[in-house]
Amino acid sequence: MKPVWKSVLFLAAAALVLCAGCSRKEAVLHVYTWADYIKPELVQQFEKENRCRVVIDTFDSNEVMYAKLKAGAAGYDIITPSSYMVKIMDGQGMLEPLDHSLLPNLKHVDRDYLRSALDPEMHHSVPYMLTTTVIAYLKSRVPDFEATWAVFDRADLKGRMTVLNDMRETIGAGLKYLGYSLNTTNEKELAEARDVILRWKKNIAKFENEQYKTGLASGEFFVVHGYSGDIMQVEESNEDIAYAVPKEGTSLSCDDLVIPKGVRERKLAHKFINFIHDPAVAAENTEFIAYLCPNAESYGKLSPEILENPAIFLPQEVRTKCEVIEDLGADNEKYVKIWDEIKAN
Repeated sequence: MKPVWKSVLFLAAAALVLCAGCSRKEAVLHVYTWADYIKPELVQQFEKENRCRVVIDTFDSNEVMYAKLKAGAAGYDIITPSSYMVKIMDGQGMLEPLDHSLLPNLKHVDRDYLRSALDPEMHHSVPYMLTTTVIAYLKSRVPDFEATWAVFDRADLKGRMTVLNDMRETIGAGLKYLGYSLNTTNEKELAEARDVILRWKKNIAKFENEQYKTGLASGEFFVVHGYSGDIMQVEESNEDIAYAVPKEGTSLSCDDLVIPKGVRERKLAHKFINFIHDPAVAAENTEFIAYLCPNAESYGKLSPEILENPAIFLPQEVRTKCEVIEDLGADNEKYVKIWDEIKAN
């Protein structure tokens, strides 16, 4: 029979081990992103593989996200701003530099895209999804639709149209309609674009970033200005939906994966970025949300439906009319002023 004191020590040691196990907290990755922007099953896969939990909060515009962070919101580990906003945030010291030794899947990122990226060396950002803004419509309600920004001048569609509640996208649409660059800093051109959008404002139901897609699918709206991936998601549920790139051109944008300063789960955040750029994961995510993850190795895993879609893989003649929204430095204030005037009138 074992001495009593040895049994007591054994039980005490076992209890300490159990308590130590109980005290270990499950790692939580906090992601701040756009709505419906990652396949839920992929989130579950990441959680299982990394024995963690992922909590997702959403924003509906770059400006809302930026204002929230500047107001002191903290605790996020991954954020997905558009490239022009990433440049602003990095310039203000809001982002962590990336550790490429923790990101072996960066070798799969499409080099053709990186040649036009705002952070081609991926110093502080990794491209997540590419998209274009398009005009979508119901074929039965707008049988005489023409692929032009001028559709928002149509009084016969008054109250049945929406444009994006996004400063750069919507001012950019007005600028493209007029034949100007959506990155202009010319105050006269910006004032002309303001007047165009104020004219459109009389015909639209509202400025809208999220519910325009379900509103189109339900028939509440007949024409919407929106993101190609959003439209493709609802197109599957309503065969009456069609979309087109305006003949005057539109924006070509990329949302990036970034890690904010003061991140709590730095290593886990890097694991998430690396996971997203696993070619199989990138392809599955592209198929689900209908935006293009610029991961060259993933393209061979995509369905013909995606590969042949001109809103995802843009034809060259369309791409030449599109522009990437850029950070304009101090001149961004010109757009803020114009946007405030549009919203106030």
